[in-house]
Amino acid sequence: MVGFNLINIIINVPITLIALTGHEFAHGWVSTKLGDPTPEREGRLTLNPLAHLDPVGTLLMILTGFGWAKPVGVNPSYYKDTKKGMALTAAAGPLANLIMAFAALLIYAILHVLCIKLGFGTSVLNGVATFAQLFAIRNLCFMVFNIIPIPPLDGAKVLGMFLPNKAYYTMLRYERYSMLLIMVLSLTGVLNGIIGTGVNFFFNGIINLLNSAINLIL
Repeated sequence: MVGFNLINIIINVPITLIALTGHEFAHGWVSTKLGDPTPEREGRLTLNPLAHLDPVGTLLMILTGFGWAKPVGVNPSYYKDTKKGMALTAAAGPLANLIMAFAALLIYAILHVLCIKLGFGTSVLNGVATFAQLFAIRNLCFMVFNIIPIPPLDGAKVLGMFLPNKAYYTMLRYERYSMLLIMVLSLTGVLNGIIGTGVNFFFNGIINLLNSAINLIL
C-alpha cells in the first residue's frame, strides 16, 4: 500500500479526487439514464470534484486508501424496477473505479511497448509507472471498499436485487446501524485485510492480463 508521508499524500490528492468524482458521477449518470432527474437537479451530474466531496470520507481516502464521498441522491420511484434500478445505479460507481484503474495501467502498458519498439528503454517511464500504480491502487481500494455487501455500501444494494422483498427492506431498515459494523471491522483490522486482499486480486489480475497482451505483441 502507499506509504504514509507528505509526498505520497500530495500525489494522492488529485488521484483521490478523480477516483471519488468518477465513482459518484457514474452513480448519477446511470440513475439519470434510468429516468431519475434527481442527480442532475441536485447538481451531481458533473465532473466537478467539489460537488461530490465529503470532508471526512475524502480525508480518510487520502490517508488510509478507503473512504467515501457525499452520496448521490436518487429517487428509486422513477425506476421501472426499483431493486434492479438501485442495483445498477450502485454497481456503476465501483465499475467506474475498476475501469479507471484498468485504463491507467493500460496507458502505461502501451507506453511501455512503444518505448521498447522505439528503442528508448523503459527506464524513462519510471514516473509514469509509479503514478499509474498509485492511481490504480487508489481506485481499486475505493472499489473494493464499496462492493462489500454491508449497507449503506454499494455492494449491499447490488445484493439486494437477489434478495426477497422482505429481506431487502429489512436490510434497508437497519442501514443506519451498519456503519457501526463497518467501524468495528475497521478498528479491528478486518476491513483492511478485506480491502488489501481484494485490491491485490484485481490489481494482479489486470497486470497478468496486460502482461499476456504485451508478450503477444512483443
